Amino acid sequence: MSRPRLVVVQDPPAVHVVDPPEEPIVTHDPVTLRPSLVRRHVTWARVTIGACLMVIVSVATFLRLYGLDRVGFNSDEAVYAGQAASIAHVKELTPFFPIYRAHPLLFQALLSVFYRFEVSDFIGRLLAVLFGLATVVLGYSLGRALYGRRAGLATAAILALMPYHVITSRQALLDITETFFATLALYALVRYGTSKKSMWLYASGAALGLTFLSKETGIVLVAAAVCFLALSPDVPARSRDLIGSLFVFIGITVAYPLSIALGGATTTGRSFFVWQLLRRPNHSLFFYFGTALPAIGLLVIVVALAGLVLHRRARSWRETLLLSWILVPLVFFTLWPVKGFQYLLPIAPAVAALAARTLSRLPLRRGVPVPKILLSALLLTTIGGTLLVSSWSRIEPTTGTVLLAGSGGLPGGRESGDWLRSNVAPDARLLALGPSMANVLQFYGNRKVWGLSVSTNSLHRNPVYQPLPNPDVAIRRGEIQYLVWDAYSADRSPKFATQLLKYVNRFHGRVVHAESVKSGNKVTPVITIYAVRP
Repeated sequence: MSRPRLVVVQDPPAVHVVDPPEEPIVTHDPVTLRPSLVRRHVTWARVTIGACLMVIVSVATFLRLYGLDRVGFNSDEAVYAGQAASIAHVKELTPFFPIYRAHPLLFQALLSVFYRFEVSDFIGRLLAVLFGLATVVLGYSLGRALYGRRAGLATAAILALMPYHVITSRQALLDITETFFATLALYALVRYGTSKKSMWLYASGAALGLTFLSKETGIVLVAAAVCFLALSPDVPARSRDLIGSLFVFIGITVAYPLSIALGGATTTGRSFFVWQLLRRPNHSLFFYFGTALPAIGLLVIVVALAGLVLHRRARSWRETLLLSWILVPLVFFTLWPVKGFQYLLPIAPAVAALAARTLSRLPLRRGVPVPKILLSALLLTTIGGTLLVSSWSRIEPTTGTVLLAGSGGLPGGRESGDWLRSNVAPDARLLALGPSMANVLQFYGNRKVWGLSVSTNSLHRNPVYQPLPNPDVAIRRGEIQYLVWDAYSADRSPKFATQLLKYVNRFHGRVVHAESVKSGNKVTPVITIYAVRP
């Protein structure tokens, strides 16, 4: 009698005839296989997968925590952390940061729970790190549900090392929370596609609602979901379920306009909406192709595209879903005049899953010729190495002065704010070049700071920023006692930098505090505070 044979299929077949298995498929000869051997193999496989995932999460944790608070907040971080402090009723910051400003308040509300005990930039960034790590783990579940466990590990590893995800999850920004819930919505749609159970469609509606409450730009992903369902006849959706999931989405998102109405901030909300529609472009049309996409990883994108070409015969609704999730936001934000470095972050898990689809099919099994195994190992090492090197180079302290909003902290901002809080009277008023530095100094220094570049025309400024109509008169009357020059704003607005230095000369300004960054033997001034007198 022949001995029983154990055959374990861990990955989906090349052509998706059925959905990928959740657990290994065990087949054997007519002679029944001993249950103990099956349990031993399954247990060993789970231990191996768990160990690999722990290593991935450990690397992701290190990249996101290393030197986390070495540089202080940038402007956006200061605003969101300031809102959280206002929600927590922190009296030192409430006068400078109104609760209702530009965006929904899910992240700020969560952060306010911790700010009731202590306000610090480290706590704000740590909350973002936790959402980032949760997205890495969720990336494993996403890749596994799509293409099997190897693809799940590859998806998690790419997200763990991806510079785009590492940079943003180290900052107290709304985008990392938005990306977590967007990935959750994508996972729910995958489960709906594999199971056809209505509960997953409703779950995707709920997750998209939370995505919107994290940041209103997440509503673009609703269009991506609709596009996927419209282009995938093999994933049918009943009208009743579509309407039900829509109501779930609306039921969650309505919390934002209700909070504005109950908080008496409808005028601010309406003004901000009009301002967003009429804003002038802040970057060129192809901004993301030179910033965000390279931060995702050019090799990752190439591998994802190569997989679509090489495995085009195995294309299914899975690829339609991932491509819809990527292309709809990419096209929208490319055409939308207002652009930000981190706006495309929600597409990163989908790009990682597409690349993982290709990588999971590399010949690494026994019986494959050695040259093919070596080439596959070389490709994996190259992709992982380039991502790691790029991420490591970006988490080191910034020594330059030209930064993109949302791509890093402002060197010297925290130190200057601390100096203000310790050495300047509480009722002192300052004039900075722009609102970015003003936000940072108000968060750390707890002193009122105006922005010289804030326009007096309400159509050309953020409605929450107050302009100073006549800085010259304000200084002459003694209403402004300090002027703040910073290299970041000066690089973006040289006209206003020149104007501020004219005020410094006209009103006998003297340097009372200065911050610089050192790069090798070169010392670059980044912030200078001048005391002026009428």
